Amino acid sequence: MLPLGRVRSLAVELEDGRARSTYGSGELLRGRVRLELRGALRLRALEVCARGHATVHWLESHSVGLNTVYCHYAACQTFLHRRCRLIPDNGEVTVLPAGRHEFPFTFQLPETLATSFEGKHGSVRYWVKAKLHRPWSAVKKAKKEFTVIEPIDINTPALLAPQAGAKEKLARAWYCNRGQVSVTAKIDRKGYTPGEVIPIFAEIDNCTNRAVVPKAAIIQTQTFIARGTKKQKKSVVTSIVGDSIAAGRREVWHGRALKIPPVGPSILHCRIIQVEYSLKVCVDIPGTSKLLLELPLVIGTIPLHPFGSRTSSVSSQCSVHLDWLSAIPEQPEAPPEYSAVVSSPEPERSLAPPCPNELGSALEGPFFAYIQEFRFRPPPLYSEVDPNPPAETMRPRCMTC
Repeated sequence: MLPLGRVRSLAVELEDGRARSTYGSGELLRGRVRLELRGALRLRALEVCARGHATVHWLESHSVGLNTVYCHYAACQTFLHRRCRLIPDNGEVTVLPAGRHEFPFTFQLPETLATSFEGKHGSVRYWVKAKLHRPWSAVKKAKKEFTVIEPIDINTPALLAPQAGAKEKLARAWYCNRGQVSVTAKIDRKGYTPGEVIPIFAEIDNCTNRAVVPKAAIIQTQTFIARGTKKQKKSVVTSIVGDSIAAGRREVWHGRALKIPPVGPSILHCRIIQVEYSLKVCVDIPGTSKLLLELPLVIGTIPLHPFGSRTSSVSSQCSVHLDWLSAIPEQPEAPPEYSAVVSSPEPERSLAPPCPNELGSALEGPFFAYIQEFRFRPPPLYSEVDPNPPAETMRPRCMTC
């Protein structure tokens, strides 16, 4: 009998020279299982599996009379489930000699994945696990986690569209009307990437009798969904504070800069976990609640192209190609006479396709297309006189016959 328990190490290593093991959807996940033995080892099978799923779980308490009832919410969504048998289990025992053994593997990642995420009530995780099955022994396992970043391109018309909004609030304290505060804000687009600066254009009117303070912040909202119930967690990513606005004055922000710190991208296509961002412009009003204006944001992974701007939206692109409309005359020209179009047998010859020698280098162009012209004469002019009148001897047909 060969002795058991001679496994010195079992590890999973990922290749491609990725120090942080970061992958995207649709890529190849390559690696190897490294097995180092002190002596000969008997084993039944060696397999490796790639897994990835999102899980949410939280506990809520409800008071029912004098008792407290606890309700547990949990949900799971699988994104990746692949398996590869490096040494298949065919009912026989395989003996490996002492030394170092490496078993390569390759997995094709699905086209749709969610970005890796760690939250208070849920997570999105991906890993590769190797399992070593030995006779009459516990299964030995090795695990290697990797990160998935789902690409979000902000160079799309939806994410390049400007965002704007306006709100107003009537300040009251002890049933006294102290005036109205209004705010109007605008940003040049909806999609940004970490490290970019958001220029905020805003106008705050303080028609109250007290000073107010404007603020702006980027808010991250984590939404966890299980059994038809939602659990949200909001946090401030970054914020700025404006100058105090005196009573009856107006403040204007001409592109006030707000830089996005390193944060994870938005998660929009997961059924149980969503990560969303928004820009909130608020005004602190003493003695009453804040005035809040929220503009949606999407944090992407593919930055703005050098030529990208607000003018790269679909509407602006279409307007560029419609410049030819200005060349159309206001009054349409009259159609030509029939005699001017067909007056002699010569036009019949002109309707024949041109010879290749006459075309010259025109056929060499990649966009050249020759459409054969109509070879026959057009129909005669319209006349109300019937060219084939019925005979007078013909008896009219009775409609009841």
